[in-house]
Amino acid sequence: MPEETTSIDYVMEKASGPHFSGLRSPIAAAAASSAFTDANAPHQPFVIGVSGGTASGKTTVCDMIIQQLHDHRVVLVNQDSFYRGLTTEELKRVHEYNFDHPDAFDTEQLLDCVEKLKSGQSVQVPIYDFKLHRRSSDSFRQVNASDVIILEGILVFHDQRVRNLMNMKIFVDTDADVRLARRIRRDTVERGRDVNSVLEQYAKFVKPAFDDFVLPSKKYADVIIPRGGDNHVAIDLIVQHIHTKLGEHDLCKIYPNVYVIQSTFQIRGMHTLIRDRDISKHDFVFYSDRLIRLVVEHGLGHLPFTEKQVITPTASVYTGVDFCKKLCGVSIIRRPGYWLLGDIQLHLLIYEKLPKDISERHVLLLDPVLGTGNSASHAIELLLRKGVPESHIIFLNLISAPEGIHCVCKRFPSLKIVTSEIDVALNEEFRVIPGMGEFGDRYFGTDD
Repeated sequence: MPEETTSIDYVMEKASGPHFSGLRSPIAAAAASSAFTDANAPHQPFVIGVSGGTASGKTTVCDMIIQQLHDHRVVLVNQDSFYRGLTTEELKRVHEYNFDHPDAFDTEQLLDCVEKLKSGQSVQVPIYDFKLHRRSSDSFRQVNASDVIILEGILVFHDQRVRNLMNMKIFVDTDADVRLARRIRRDTVERGRDVNSVLEQYAKFVKPAFDDFVLPSKKYADVIIPRGGDNHVAIDLIVQHIHTKLGEHDLCKIYPNVYVIQSTFQIRGMHTLIRDRDISKHDFVFYSDRLIRLVVEHGLGHLPFTEKQVITPTASVYTGVDFCKKLCGVSIIRRPGYWLLGDIQLHLLIYEKLPKDISERHVLLLDPVLGTGNSASHAIELLLRKGVPESHIIFLNLISAPEGIHCVCKRFPSLKIVTSEIDVALNEEFRVIPGMGEFGDRYFGTDD
């Protein structure tokens, strides 16, 4: 080894003093507007943010997720692609430039890119040359709209506007010594740097930026993966969750309090029967009752419970759960020109039949069809006036129109909606399409 080579300890100590921390500018704090979907809106992709310190294994985690989502279209967008190209003056003092500071990235262009991908548009992502510290002026990477968008980078959680575009946020947490060793290996092999310059940059910029910006953003993560790509169990669980979310209706991604029971051929078959205008009353009632039972059982699964042990007939101990005792089912009953809540009219109160202690109960609000959401909103408002906490209301229905879900969820974000299917839309007459007609008339045989 040449005598001029500086010791590692000396390089680290020398670089740990005062340093240039980049051009600081205030970040615009504009919250992303809530999405509104309709029948003609494009399918909303699932956006995953993956953050963590330098060389923490973010790319490995992303690659493993992509490999396991092979039956879906997945694209990877790297924050590194949006580095600002250095000016001539900045290139002269490149060793004093902080590439780990938020100002080193063109966040506005990153936002524009992800927003276009979410809306179903293709985009051209810049190609950044790490050796020349500038973008390629004549070539881009074409990225097409996909089912899943993975946004990876050390600072993707730093800006609230970027975070608001994500459906899931993953932080890859790896030991600092392991990350430093990986960074030395990567920068010397792939980016043509010597060990001393890598260590100097790490002590001057990388570690302080991690402490100032990256580590504080860990609190925004939905999932933290220790050991990065070595944690196969965590990655498997994440992929399972993504598979589930990809099968959800887009409204479930917008409103986390909306639940659609898992669709099966049995459920689709029963919907086919009850939506058929030529079905007999007996069969309509039979299959409607089966679907109603499934929806109610799913709704009951959202009630609070406590652990309970019982003795079985074999004298063994079984550990199960005990649901809350204070429960009340409240039906929205429709009559010609009226709607009643056990019973109340829309404009003129006829009568109400509610328990005196309803404010102490969890309420299952029951209505076969959620259309415009107006009747449901009035019913919910009455329950709130009676002292029922909004979070104690579970609204159950067989089918829901998107307009009704928007109406109820925006006004009452703390209650839960459970349905068996979300239909396309309301028509000009405010009837749910494709719908199933007047449920009460068909069920009780009063439609003749």
